[in-house]
Amino acid sequence: MTTCYKQSVIIVLLGLLLFIAPVLTVQSQNQVELKKGSPVDHLPDYIQMVSGFGERPDWSADGKKILFVGEPMGQVYELELASGLIFPKTRHYNHYGYTRAMYLPNGDILLSGPIAPFDAADRDERERARNQSWLSILDKSGTKKPIPLNVICAEGPAVSRHRLKIGWAERHLQNPNLDENTAQLFAADIVYNQGKPEIANKKMHFDSKQLPFPLGRASLEAQSFVPDDDTKLTFSVYLINEGNNTDTYILDTQTGEIQNMTVSPSYYDEPEGMFPDGKFTCVEHGNSVERAWPMIDIYKLKLDGSGEMQRLTNFSDYEGYKASQGVVSDDGNFLCFQIGKSGDEAGVGYGFFVMDLQKAAEHLPPFESFVNK
Repeated sequence: MTTCYKQSVIIVLLGLLLFIAPVLTVQSQNQVELKKGSPVDHLPDYIQMVSGFGERPDWSADGKKILFVGEPMGQVYELELASGLIFPKTRHYNHYGYTRAMYLPNGDILLSGPIAPFDAADRDERERARNQSWLSILDKSGTKKPIPLNVICAEGPAVSRHRLKIGWAERHLQNPNLDENTAQLFAADIVYNQGKPEIANKKMHFDSKQLPFPLGRASLEAQSFVPDDDTKLTFSVYLINEGNNTDTYILDTQTGEIQNMTVSPSYYDEPEGMFPDGKFTCVEHGNSVERAWPMIDIYKLKLDGSGEMQRLTNFSDYEGYKASQGVVSDDGNFLCFQIGKSGDEAGVGYGFFVMDLQKAAEHLPPFESFVNK
């Protein structure tokens, strides 16, 4: 074998090593031996379980109550943290269940749910109903029926914590005029006309056709307005390049510009609750090399473009469990999140927890970046 040929072989082998090393590193992270049992039985002292059922929690403005949905297409409840009492909010009228319930700044409740009957025992029927969810507003008095806003919403809406302003996405399943696997992002104000809420100043701010790559079936979802001025909106882009990864994006509604905040081709990074300083957001993070919807935990993502994030929960260390749906109190001191299990439909929860972020600070790992990993 000639020296020249040997050198060529070495160069090729080195090139292959450089190519496969990142893949092997990512895959090795999936091979970590998982713990047995439930994370509920091994909570650190800065995390407290506050409800044994329910999903998709949301903080009241004063941090004293948590609004949540009992189950997929279920009733809406309110937990009073001081007493532990839970009060039904939607049992005084007939409806087909709700997928989301979120406080508005004035104390009224924004609801999202189907407006037509479906077979709740059939998974396909539940999926169809979830994709045909309409927004309405329930008066904080708790004595009236909700007022429809005549807005259909893909997954969850974004709600400003400071203004009567909402954002949402519409996909092909909500708007047949759109091409398949495309979506648009909207924002609008909520105004009250003689006490009746309605949509005003509705505007489409982004079309997924502006992205330089195709989307998979899951497409886009609006997530959170960025304080203080709420002119920016976080949103998730699912199944990028029709692959497995999901990234966190920010849309500037004034300029129409977007920026990828995570740039993590091997990971699922879906934004959730916004921190009140507008410098961080929660993300649901997990390795997506082998599957698009991995077991996840909640991380704190910097919104400075660095992609650096800090792990907040460790539920996915336990076989079959995950932590999701993180939301931060308006004072920035507490995180509420839910527990989920493998194999369930998106967003299903089995109760939720409150983390004291100040007490947790000394126990949390440093920030790290998953950019281009």
